[in-house]
Amino acid sequence: MEIGTKIAIFKGKGIRKIIYNNEWWFVVNDVVEALTDSTDPAQYFKRLKQRDEELAKLINQGGVQFVPPLMLEFETAGGKQKMYCWNTEGMFRLIQSIPSPKAEPFKRWLAKVGYERIQEIEDPELATKRTRALYKLKGYSDGWIEKRMRGIAIREELTDEWQKRGAREKKEYEILTAEISKATFGITPSQYKKFKGIKRENLRDHMDDLELIFTMLGERSTTEIHRQENSTGIPKLKHDARRGGHVAGGARKELEKELGRSVVSKNNFKKLGKRKELK
Repeated sequence: MEIGTKIAIFKGKGIRKIIYNNEWWFVVNDVVEALTDSTDPAQYFKRLKQRDEELAKLINQGGVQFVPPLMLEFETAGGKQKMYCWNTEGMFRLIQSIPSPKAEPFKRWLAKVGYERIQEIEDPELATKRTRALYKLKGYSDGWIEKRMRGIAIREELTDEWQKRGAREKKEYEILTAEISKATFGITPSQYKKFKGIKRENLRDHMDDLELIFTMLGERSTTEIHRQENSTGIPKLKHDARRGGHVAGGARKELEKELGRSVVSKNNFKKLGKRKELK
């Protein structure tokens, strides 16, 4: 479902993009023009497919977990028009095939990211260190980062349990997560994001200390209940998720009585460069 359009600026060139199925899709001709200065990007793209047979196969047929380009509708000065677009992964693959000096910085960056990913597979601690460094660069406090990292570990432990106990699809993970959230905070993650005024960003990156703590309590409680009862199957996992969330929800309500205010906050860390630890 299309939910909005924006223009990204690259080296002074406007690249149109649109949200489709909850991810960004970019106009292929805009990217080609920005990286090649071609006066006929559509023709350049056609020749590119002729030179790179593997790229042509991906464009025409897609691949294993690789989505081919789509025609998506944009508002233009002349009315609505459909334009050839590709998602971020597809654009990275396209850039790899463009023999232009302007594309070289992207290719070097992709090589660097690939090398770092291999390092992280060999030494998972490196991934943790890089995540910490990224949060630090974005302006998060050391105390918040510690809680966020601990929350990530608790979340991974829970999803490992779900996988072992019968949850396989992303949708099932979302359903189970929503059960914990409803019991913990009284709202689902999608409702929570709307309440905080965010869209595609990670909800937990916009939580304050207390919100993170109760999120961890709900998820850790759910993990322990799964193990205690050796639960299997989605219906039982959902029941456990509600129980684990209720543990955190009860603690939240008790604290709210003491504080005289809601733990669920509209505050977020959306303004990059101006992030401060939320009170």
